[in-house]
Amino acid sequence: MLKVSHVTKKYGKTLACDDVSFELKEGSVTILLGPNGAGKSTIMKSIIGFLKYDGEITVSGIPNKTREARRILGYIPELPSLYPNLTVSEHLEFLARAYRLKDYKTYADELFEKMELSDKKKKFGDELSKGMQQKLNLCMGFLPKPQVMLLDEPMIGLDPHAIKQLKNIIEEMRADGRTLLVSTHIIDSVDMLWDHALIMQNGRIRCDITRDELEADGRTLEQLFFDVTEGISEDDMRSSEEGPEEGAEQL
Repeated sequence: MLKVSHVTKKYGKTLACDDVSFELKEGSVTILLGPNGAGKSTIMKSIIGFLKYDGEITVSGIPNKTREARRILGYIPELPSLYPNLTVSEHLEFLARAYRLKDYKTYADELFEKMELSDKKKKFGDELSKGMQQKLNLCMGFLPKPQVMLLDEPMIGLDPHAIKQLKNIIEEMRADGRTLLVSTHIIDSVDMLWDHALIMQNGRIRCDITRDELEADGRTLEQLFFDVTEGISEDDMRSSEEGPEEGAEQL
């Protein structure tokens, strides 16, 4: 569904993404983990087409920067970018017009209800708290119902109720056959959500593993994360030629 092939991105002399490759299957939830500065946001922005890079990214075989690909790609950035002179409801109306959405109001009201924004429809963007701005940010991202959705640190600033609702929406999208890539560094917040996990460090994919492979391996996702990012060598990770962990990670 989404294929990233040998993507490299530099900011001056800084190598933010170093030959990154992975593939997401249709109808799956993939989490992208990594410490701060690992390159997670850079690869997300490359996929959505905000950055120039070397390499290739396709969505359903279509180059990601084409109009056809952008029709099925959605993105929720880490930091909300709202219009101070638009109300909460006007933000979704503006988005609906931009995407030429029809019969969107029922779904918009459902999103407002889930994110506890129903009583704030007439408030302006700059009147909202940071948490409420993030909730509106999520509503705007979900409204077009994209086939492939990228979420960059979506749980930052959310209260427990909103986190629960966000997880429910993610589950609903997966059940509907859509594909999601969720970038985060809060492992316990996504531990039960994922089908596929990628761990980045220093601009590279250090581990690419499915839930079934990890369960066979015997470690928790948190244990795997720290093993990968805190100095366990490639030789150590592959030292055993037998056992369930063989082939589980691609380091």
